[in-house]
Amino acid sequence: MKPVCEQVEAWVPARVELTHDSAAPHRPPPVPSLEEALAYCRELATSHYENFPLVSWLLPKRLHAHFYSIYSFCRWADDLGDEIDDPQRSLELLAWWRAELADCYEGECRHPVFVALRATIDQKNIPQKPFADLISAFEQDQAVLEYDTYEQLLDYCSRSANPVGRLLNHLWSKSSKASLEWPDSICTGLQLANFWQDVERDWKIGRIYLPREDCERFGVTREMLEAGESTPEFIELMRFEVDRARQFLISGASVINQLPLLIQIDIELFAAGGLCILDRIQKIGYRVLEQRPVVTKWDGMRLLASATLRVFVRTLLRPFGRTRS
Repeated sequence: MKPVCEQVEAWVPARVELTHDSAAPHRPPPVPSLEEALAYCRELATSHYENFPLVSWLLPKRLHAHFYSIYSFCRWADDLGDEIDDPQRSLELLAWWRAELADCYEGECRHPVFVALRATIDQKNIPQKPFADLISAFEQDQAVLEYDTYEQLLDYCSRSANPVGRLLNHLWSKSSKASLEWPDSICTGLQLANFWQDVERDWKIGRIYLPREDCERFGVTREMLEAGESTPEFIELMRFEVDRARQFLISGASVINQLPLLIQIDIELFAAGGLCILDRIQKIGYRVLEQRPVVTKWDGMRLLASATLRVFVRTLLRPFGRTRS
């Protein structure tokens, strides 16, 4: 399948003026059937599956089509924000995607993603806000490259990461306390872990996720980041940020034992992946300006085995806990 950025011209209406040839009439493809839309989302999701961290192959088969439709919405929104190479054009396209989302909730679907997504929305009773929040985060990316405070960074995470967990949570939620509490904490923790893993990469493309107030607190200057050397001040800053991210992941993972068994394993694996990134950062002495910590395939296999064992042990012990209580 073509990358999203190469599919845009076929779908974007003329008012967005994606091309500079104003004389060329815009003729979008015909509205696909539900079957065609589901096939489109399945192909898009499976061709990019390794980039979507929340759901592993353990997801029950009955939820696959719903997962593919949610993934496809996220994939399109993400690529419209990151792959266009023109902030103004990205804002235009994200505005179009937001309008398509609003029309979808009014029952008017044209794009295959929304044709498929409408079925998921109806069956799983998903509200519009998490989808809209994701779009707002990608819109923010076009203008905001640095954050003054940690609270500002958490607000960004609440719209760029947490909605993904909330959307997928609707696929299996039974309104238990655990199902309401795990998504935000784990999604925020994982995004923070990814930020701290990629400090050097983000710096090179002009993004700084380390809050300015934290840098000032530990005496880290822009000149230090530019030099690319992990000074003692920078190491202490990273130790502080890693510890905060770790608490989000641990807190989220502690409240999932009321979910279905296979989904518990998925979420355990998700949180463990974030913790593994943080462990790798710690292992290299927090020197992420010189070396990017990586999680290997072997790590993934080990984490899967460990997450599966923890969930099954917890499940086996649960009746004994009830007896004592």
